[in-house]
Amino acid sequence: MLSGLKDRVQVKTILNTESHLEGKEVTLAGWVYNRRAHGNLLFIDLRDGTGIIQISIHKDKVPQKVFKDVERVTRESSVIAKGVVRSDRRAPGGYEIDLKDFHIEGLAEEWPLPIDAGVDVLFDKRHLHLRGEKQTLIMRVRATVFDAMREWFKQNSWTEVHPPIIISASVEGGATLFKMDYFGEVAYLTQSSQFYLEAMIQSLEKVYCINPSFRSEKSKTPRHLTEFWMAEAEAAWMDLEDITRVEEQLVSYICQVVAERHRKDLETLGRNPDDIGSVKPPFDRISYREAIERIKKKGMKIDYGDDMGADEESKLTEDLHKPMFVLEYPKDLKAFYHLPKPSDPSIVMCGDCEAPEGYGEIIGGGQRIHDKDTLIKRIKEDKLKPADYEWYIDLRRYGTVPHSGFGLGVDRLVRWVCKLDHIRATIPFPRTMTRRVP
Repeated sequence: MLSGLKDRVQVKTILNTESHLEGKEVTLAGWVYNRRAHGNLLFIDLRDGTGIIQISIHKDKVPQKVFKDVERVTRESSVIAKGVVRSDRRAPGGYEIDLKDFHIEGLAEEWPLPIDAGVDVLFDKRHLHLRGEKQTLIMRVRATVFDAMREWFKQNSWTEVHPPIIISASVEGGATLFKMDYFGEVAYLTQSSQFYLEAMIQSLEKVYCINPSFRSEKSKTPRHLTEFWMAEAEAAWMDLEDITRVEEQLVSYICQVVAERHRKDLETLGRNPDDIGSVKPPFDRISYREAIERIKKKGMKIDYGDDMGADEESKLTEDLHKPMFVLEYPKDLKAFYHLPKPSDPSIVMCGDCEAPEGYGEIIGGGQRIHDKDTLIKRIKEDKLKPADYEWYIDLRRYGTVPHSGFGLGVDRLVRWVCKLDHIRATIPFPRTMTRRVP
């Protein structure tokens, strides 16, 4: 611990409604979020990693040097402050600090992000924009989403594994692969870890990973990133209905945890935590055919066999209050590895989990083909080369079993939970078609 900070207290400890620190002197360290002057009385909003608290500075109650330092301190300067905790219902959080001593650790230059800064400016300076209260709250919720996912998987006896990011063949289609030179050979950044998880179910049965994925999609929608995070899972001995139940239980658990641990944060973000806390299984299930009919009735032009994009999914889910599954898509709309429906091979045994309120797809999953010959046939039908998938076909040659899995778009889930307009706000440094810095 830095000299002078051994007795440091964090803001959240003081703002606890049952704080035992009232009337006691504390040491705080953080950044100046805001400064206001009222004659001989100054106020600083001090921000640390846990919250924001108001500090009051009376000119006649502090040394002259301390008052002058507060007068000259700038927004986002790092400081160490000592003072006495005092309850005040007018203060944000119900407590404030009467300053006794003050040290400027790092005096900040003029803050380059004006209040009316546009989106491009904010994301050009994303390394600074992240300090804002809203972004801080989103990152806290995001961290809890990751915690909750791992908690649920662990409680339900799933094993976390760590597939590669550098791969040799497409999972979701060659058009969206990021190609790279790998010591003179062609390699790609992974679109999905699914195939590697399928390899590991032969020994561990139920496996998952939480990894970044990369897709070179030329999409400029509020729900697309080129680099994003997915929680993916695969399980032996599960069919479509089994894996659908897993998905709804996982999503529900995440919602319960976030609603419980972040009530105040969600409210500040404009999300009623009860809306999230009420998300519980079972989720409604409809067929792709029924989804198309519902979208048509809402006035959109779409026919059976058309893919549902962001606009169609938004229209489909705009009136929902909890997620819904759309099951059994036409074969031509989905990747080659989905199991054809035995009674109608033109349909595959897959399903998308659609978030409510117009947010659309957050999970894609389904039952995988476990028969070798069927898999090879589907690979050829998609005009791909079986030789490029030799090791994947091997999984069907040696002890194949029925199995299913899914991929959950973590950033999309965070967007819905936090009630955000655009997915770029869900991740610290978003990557899109037009953005690769900072």
